[in-house]
Amino acid sequence: MPSSIERLQRVIGLSVCWILTIATAGPAALADESKPIRALLILGGCCHDYKEQQTLLTQGISARINVQWAIGYDPDTGTKHLNPWYERDDWAKGFDVVVHDECCSDVKDIKTVERILKPHREGLPAVVLHCGIHSYRTEGFPNHTLWFDFTGLASTGHGPQAPIEITYLDDDHPVLHGLKGWKTQNEELYNNFAGKLLDTAQPLATGKQVYKNKDGGDVTANAVCVWTNQYNRKTNVFATTLGHNNSTVGDDRYLDLVARGLLWSVGKLDDASYRKPANKVLIELR
Repeated sequence: MPSSIERLQRVIGLSVCWILTIATAGPAALADESKPIRALLILGGCCHDYKEQQTLLTQGISARINVQWAIGYDPDTGTKHLNPWYERDDWAKGFDVVVHDECCSDVKDIKTVERILKPHREGLPAVVLHCGIHSYRTEGFPNHTLWFDFTGLASTGHGPQAPIEITYLDDDHPVLHGLKGWKTQNEELYNNFAGKLLDTAQPLATGKQVYKNKDGGDVTANAVCVWTNQYNRKTNVFATTLGHNNSTVGDDRYLDLVARGLLWSVGKLDDASYRKPANKVLIELR
């Protein structure tokens, strides 16, 4: 007789595979748990080890907060390929937050980008990581794009691979409570085009990077690298340009930051039941 999982797979098709990992707990303990945050991680495209980073992010964040994941991983390594998850008009249905970690700067079709932004424009919270900031360079780039309205910061390029010194700007901000400044290993510091965030955004951290120019002289670059945005004046967006290398993505300090940013985006930072590992650790969709 087919198992329940086999029957489910026949119903939903072989292209979708559900993997549910549940830590050992009695029925009463599970019943007392708050419903986990349902998060969708979109990643893939150019220039990063997304195959490994999908695991670093989901397992690292789920070890800190009560979140259940769906993963839309695109193995294409170019900048022009649209993640297949976005091909559906209802691509965000059923999720509490979307983590955008894709790298696809040359996906420029306005209607496609508007479809991606529609649920966020209507209020769906978001977390935007690293190359997610550099994606969707539609008409108007670099001065203005639909995507930059969403992220809250225009960024057009980055410096070399070199350590970044992170300085948090507001100890009283709920996202930053208990966090301490730190220095990454080799990482990319994204620029702030025109030198500032949108007026809907609030800076949370700056990054300082020192490196040698081609003549051997020291160059010092500074840029906002962590911030929040109120997209369409109502949608919480947490963003950081950090996250190029696995050494950063797997760093406890990075995962603490992103986990708190995700909780802030969905309004759960003050709910202690979410600030602990999830009993339901991972649901993975491919």
